[in-house]
Amino acid sequence: MSHGGEGIAAPFADFEGEVRPEWIDSNGHLNLAYYVVLFDQGTDAVYDAMGIGAAYRPTGHGTFAAETHTLYAQELVLGDRVRVTSQIIGLDGKRLHLAHEMHRIADGRLAAAQEILFLHVDLRLRRVVPWLAPVLPRLQAAAAAHAALAMPDWVGRRIELRRG
Repeated sequence: MSHGGEGIAAPFADFEGEVRPEWIDSNGHLNLAYYVVLFDQGTDAVYDAMGIGAAYRPTGHGTFAAETHTLYAQELVLGDRVRVTSQIIGLDGKRLHLAHEMHRIADGRLAAAQEILFLHVDLRLRRVVPWLAPVLPRLQAAAAAHAALAMPDWVGRRIELRRG
């Protein structure tokens, strides 16, 4: 992992979490909704590092998720610890496109992956607006650092039943 974008790691991997008892479903493994909770916590860590997290809230701006795709690769069970690794795969004047991978810490295996597109929003107007000038250079620097990373092969997948 390298550091670029004013200290933003490429890829970013500061979030670790653990599968909680209340997240276990009737199949005895992590319910699909809680993979998304863990990814969201990973997003929060990335946002804080880039200056668009908790410290950004007083500006009256934030992001809304516009589209997401989650790939479930391995089941997780009670007590499994995971690390979420995040990569910026796109940025423009109003949008941020992230790719997250969740690996089980015990064996390093990919448990899940998530592709997510965020829109920058003025929370008072509830409208999509350009990134604020004070944060845009940091976002651009982080995106530039991440541009050197290989694109994950699962990005852009679609759900389909392949006909035989």
